[in-house]
Amino acid sequence: MNKTLLVVIITILAVHINAQTIEECQRLAVENYPLIRQYSLLDKTSELTLSKIKRGWLPQVNFSAQASYQSDVTAFPEAIQSVYQQLGIDMQGLRKDQYRIALDVNQVLYDGGVMKRSKEVAKAEYDVEKSTDNVSLYAIKQRVNELYFSILLTEEQIILEEDLSETLLTNERKLESMVRNGTASQSDLDNIRVERLTTMQRLNADRSALNTLYSIISVLCGSNIKQLDKSSLSTMINNDGLRPELKAIDAQLRLLETKRKLAGTEITPRISLFATGFYGYPGYNLFEDMMSRKWSLNGIVGARLTWNIGALYNRKLELNLIDLQKQKAENNRAIFMFNNDIEQTRHNESIERYKAMISSDDEIIELRSSIRKATESKLDNGVIDITDLLREISNETAARQQRATHQILMFKEIYDLKLTKGE
Repeated sequence: MNKTLLVVIITILAVHINAQTIEECQRLAVENYPLIRQYSLLDKTSELTLSKIKRGWLPQVNFSAQASYQSDVTAFPEAIQSVYQQLGIDMQGLRKDQYRIALDVNQVLYDGGVMKRSKEVAKAEYDVEKSTDNVSLYAIKQRVNELYFSILLTEEQIILEEDLSETLLTNERKLESMVRNGTASQSDLDNIRVERLTTMQRLNADRSALNTLYSIISVLCGSNIKQLDKSSLSTMINNDGLRPELKAIDAQLRLLETKRKLAGTEITPRISLFATGFYGYPGYNLFEDMMSRKWSLNGIVGARLTWNIGALYNRKLELNLIDLQKQKAENNRAIFMFNNDIEQTRHNESIERYKAMISSDDEIIELRSSIRKATESKLDNGVIDITDLLREISNETAARQQRATHQILMFKEIYDLKLTKGE
């Protein structure tokens, strides 16, 4: 006896341990959804973008090569050329074909905050993309809810059909005995047997549907789900959640604010150091190049201040555009909150309605069960026919089914409300 009890306890514990809660199914589904892999891609993209922006502080080096032919070049007046000829100096002048191989180096000293604001924009864009993906992943939880409670409803239906089948079988055996004793007709026995076979058909169909639902949720979760933990369902509802749609709107507003700050840097001056060196003809010493026409090394270093005054033309337009986008985002938030409040109200009303139904369901089941037992007793005594018994059995089964349906639908509304609130 002790061994049997131990086996039963171990079996119950094993089933409970292997059963999946709705939170576990939601987590598995989110982790299994292909979009989750995009997070690592977003991280790498953001890292590379920030690294690229930081390299803006490194010296910028440009290599160039140029060959040109000019229609005219700088030359001495004829009077000066005559003097040089009299002195025996051959002043050939500059050639019209000119060549240059150059290396330019530019080092930013002050960029007006462009790179700092660009990094802030890059980080804000990353947050927007990630929060947008979170909205898509949140929809997966809603799909899990639908499947989870569909499975629970089907399981309850199967339990009730099994109980109904057992009740019908018990009464069928009674009628078989009564038919043999001549106290009941064969048609009564046939009626209850048909009802039992019909119930078995529904039972087999529901078992097949249950297997299909488990297969679907297993694919969605990427795990072999065989049992759900109904006992873990909770009626507790917190108020500290935040929907991912609202987080996405907040991220969008932060991005627009960083873009506004970046726009402010476009009208600030830039200071940089530069160095240019080239090998070619002519060089910076034009007088010597007029005489020798040889290639030479040349270089120049200095500091440069640049100020894009033209950025002022579009500054007001750009800021107005950003303000309009912020107003649109705020309006989207108001629309979402309005619809979300309506959805929460609907869920709360449904929860209260199901609670009221469940409280009366228990009393209805008790009365229906009492009526069914009394009818079975009357059948034993030959007071009523089988049609009355089948009706009362059907009424009791319907009451039990209604109670199970109301309870599961109440839990579904609770968990839908949690998702609506952002838990």
